Amino acid sequence: MSKGNATTRWGRHLTCLLTGAALALVPAAGPVGAREAVARATGARTTGARAADARKIGAEMRARKASAPAAGAQEYDIVIRGGRVLDGAGNPWVSADVAIRDGRIARIGQVTGKGKREIDARGKYVSPGFIDMMDQSGEVLLRSGAAENKLRMGVTTLIGGEGGTPVKASEISGYFAKLQKQGIAVNFGTYYNAAQARVEVMGDAAGTPSDAQLDKMRGVVATAMNSGVFGITSALIYAPDSFQSTSDLITLAKVAAQCDGFYATHMRDESAKLLSGIDEAIRIGEESGAKVEIFHLKAAYAPGWGALMSSALKKIGDARSRGVDVAADIYPYTASGTGLEVTVPAHVFEKGTDAAIATMSDPAQRAALKQEVAAGSQPGWSNMVEAAGGWQNVVLANAYNSGNARFQGKNFVEIGKILGKDPADAAWDIMLEALPERAVALYFMMQEKDVEEAIRQPWVSIGSDAASTEKLGGLDGIGLPHPRSYGSFARVLAHYARERGVLSLEDAVRKMTSWPAQRMGLTDRGVLREGLRADVTVFDFDRIADKATWQNPTEAAVGVDQVIVNGVLTLDGGHHTGARSGMVLRHACNAKI
Repeated sequence: MSKGNATTRWGRHLTCLLTGAALALVPAAGPVGAREAVARATGARTTGARAADARKIGAEMRARKASAPAAGAQEYDIVIRGGRVLDGAGNPWVSADVAIRDGRIARIGQVTGKGKREIDARGKYVSPGFIDMMDQSGEVLLRSGAAENKLRMGVTTLIGGEGGTPVKASEISGYFAKLQKQGIAVNFGTYYNAAQARVEVMGDAAGTPSDAQLDKMRGVVATAMNSGVFGITSALIYAPDSFQSTSDLITLAKVAAQCDGFYATHMRDESAKLLSGIDEAIRIGEESGAKVEIFHLKAAYAPGWGALMSSALKKIGDARSRGVDVAADIYPYTASGTGLEVTVPAHVFEKGTDAAIATMSDPAQRAALKQEVAAGSQPGWSNMVEAAGGWQNVVLANAYNSGNARFQGKNFVEIGKILGKDPADAAWDIMLEALPERAVALYFMMQEKDVEEAIRQPWVSIGSDAASTEKLGGLDGIGLPHPRSYGSFARVLAHYARERGVLSLEDAVRKMTSWPAQRMGLTDRGVLREGLRADVTVFDFDRIADKATWQNPTEAAVGVDQVIVNGVLTLDGGHHTGARSGMVLRHACNAKI
């Protein structure tokens, strides 16, 4: 290579650097030639234009300096320092800081900037906020958005609607707007119950809907889906839900499926005929195209303990293997809780509630009903007295009557002896004397080994089947004194992960965070990732515990120190801050229905 060629290339390169690609066409002959070429090409810019450029650069530098945090300035809203960060996806923890700004996770790792609030999480775990997959707060949140019993367990998101919405389908949008305007401390989304559409169209009595009535029900469900519900539900052990046929439910679930929605179900039978209940749920999913969520999975049948749950899990697993999108949630207790009306054969309610009350008040008809209870389950009715192993395992929880409150905490064999009555008469008298309220009981129908087998399944999430409370220490919004309303999520961590080792800590957190978020399509929360919504729970794994018991069911959980909802500190030092930063979560329907 000659010197001349080298200097020519050097000059041309310098010209491009100084004046841009356009000046590469200016001839250059060595260093001196290059300087002359540049001078000729930029002659007009050596004065006013270059001075303007300098002023522009100076202004940009000053702007950057002004926007940069000064030494000691607060760059973030919250910084959580030195915690053991569980991302929620099942990965082992890492030691990291978590910075939050404008409602989102801004940085995970070493955070040098300061927060307006600094949280020392050394020795504690930092995870996504927990998601309650079977909540009952749809109505109580209108009265109080505090949800402190949920926050004390680390819960930041509630998915409600087993019994539907507290308003008609046409009013759901307004209901959502009211919740958001009043303020809620947690995020809330809901399903719509299929029986709501049925009752709106044809009342609460039994009967097969006509084609015209079924078409109207489809329209009602479409209205609900377009308003942002996540799908439809059924609660098939209760009238009038129990009057719905499988075919009717498939028809309505097809509407939800058009919006990529769910068919979520309290199955027709969770006891002796649990497997047929699962078959029905799976069939509805397969034929409608809707995703299937089985609420509070349980083998609630004492004669089947140790075998029935294994068969149920295999049936669900086989369906998933062939492509059915079916999963389940569970609460971590061995007793269910519901109204005393489920102890009455379902056919009593076929002509509506008023007729059922008249039947229950007639001594002759009641005698026949007691014989039916003693005979066991029958088509269309799952006998929960039989499932529990007898009235001695059914305990009055809330009588809703001052005269009968003294029996709360006693089983119905005991209550019957005190009153000199048959246990069934004692239960049904208490039920009628509670009206218009709903007397509720605890049904000890499950065994611990079955709960453990179910909770291990990777597709099982956690749902409390409980409502928020209006006031901490009070009963939940549905008036049921069951420890699940105050303890479920803390119990998963304390009992099933720490004490019994049924779940690893990482998997326990996954079941309460990323899995339900993925299941429900909540793509902006459920894991700790930069840019996602900042729903965060800080807990002490050594100290976390469910304090609620059967004898004292309203004792708050301990060990959750901070809860952040959409970037706002809502529980601090284990106490509610009064914040109302929760969001109403709407399921988007992109189809025209």
